[in-house]
Amino acid sequence: MICMGLHTSRRRRLTALSLSLSILALAACASSGRTGGAASSVTRAGVSMPAPTALGAAWDAERLPLAPAPLLRHADIEAQVTALTALDPSFFSVEPLGRSVEGRAIYHIAAGRGEFSVLLWSQMHGDEASATPALFDLLHYLHRHRDRPDVARFLGALTLHVVPMLNPDGAERFTRRNAQGIDINRDALRLQTPEGRLLKDLRDRVQAKLGFNLHNQNWRTAVGRPPRPATISLLSVAFDEARTIDGGRELTRRVCAVIREALEPFIPGQIGRYDDEFEVRAFGDNVTKWGTPTVLIESGPIGGESPDLALTRLNFVALLTALDAVATGAVHQADPARYEALPENGSGLMHTIVRGGRIIAGTGVAAFTADVGIAGMRTVRERGGERAIAWTTRIDDLGDLRTSGALNEIDATGLVVAPLYDEAIDEGDEITLPDWREKPAAQVVLPGQPARLLLLEERGPGRYRVRKVLAP
Repeated sequence: MICMGLHTSRRRRLTALSLSLSILALAACASSGRTGGAASSVTRAGVSMPAPTALGAAWDAERLPLAPAPLLRHADIEAQVTALTALDPSFFSVEPLGRSVEGRAIYHIAAGRGEFSVLLWSQMHGDEASATPALFDLLHYLHRHRDRPDVARFLGALTLHVVPMLNPDGAERFTRRNAQGIDINRDALRLQTPEGRLLKDLRDRVQAKLGFNLHNQNWRTAVGRPPRPATISLLSVAFDEARTIDGGRELTRRVCAVIREALEPFIPGQIGRYDDEFEVRAFGDNVTKWGTPTVLIESGPIGGESPDLALTRLNFVALLTALDAVATGAVHQADPARYEALPENGSGLMHTIVRGGRIIAGTGVAAFTADVGIAGMRTVRERGGERAIAWTTRIDDLGDLRTSGALNEIDATGLVVAPLYDEAIDEGDEITLPDWREKPAAQVVLPGQPARLLLLEERGPGRYRVRKVLAP
């Protein structure tokens, strides 16, 4: 056992030394122009990759016309892989790594010719898809602009190894686990899932010097005080319980700092730091332990009419900016303290808070003033062969919620909040509320109840005009 411990320790030291030498060599190549640019290319006109805000605009103009990420199926991935092969087989190397439990192909796409290899994998959990279309958008961007000096330098410095959908069976069902019912991200040691074995074999074959593990987190994840949506959370993944900072983790801490700086203009105050406790069974932790220091990017809650597109856009900007910083050597100028200063993830974010309304709960109790906190669970439903994104909401809290945060807030000051007691009621209707003192409403305004509410404006004694109907 002592000899094995010494061997493992020596191997980790050699891995860290090899990684450090590779990074130094990459930076030296950048400075001398051998990778098509210089370490100072971040500021040199005509050679630098566009700024993050410009990359966001480029994504708006050039993104692939794909469905929102949660609605993508394995057939969509196969269509994109086929399109890449037809587009330019000299630029993209495509291979099927193998097949899932139910026989769906899992693909590996390679691009670039640099010595510094990077492994990126998405949808290890089938219902965590935000980064999947971003990977295809990134590959198309590099090909479309391959003759531009900054992109040529990027491609000469790095080789990307991309697995866009590791868990196609889970993706087909929009579930976390694979068809065996196993969480692939807890199978790094036993390797009982074919999907996990394929990822391990690919990592061992390409010996990537940096990894990106791309996930989604719960839509109730919050960050900061007062709580705000944790739209993106970052992690420099640990490889041991002591959370040792070696050369590899120093690199990933700096990569996380680069991503923070890139994304803050888009989502100020909405970037968190994921808990770095070592998980002995997890792939990210073990991939790091095996010699590929890994960055975890978790996409989370964001408001707006098109949250899935917004999350894919953020992943595109984050990945391209971080990879370019590695290619130029600029990553070494990033301050890891900027990553460490990120607030840790929290929980309890509401979907909606209705603030300051006068509550007529439908229980027969007297009206009172309170905030109503509504929690939401997002899922994908299928009807007639078509997928659609749906929310299931419930009342999570009632009272003074000034310390709580939400994706959406409604100021109900001066309004009455009552249960939606009749499905035929619509906005603009004038109604008289039932007398619930003798018989409570079938659905009431209490924690645990479905969030189906009326926001009412008083029009006279006992008369109300429906200002808003809240019902998913």
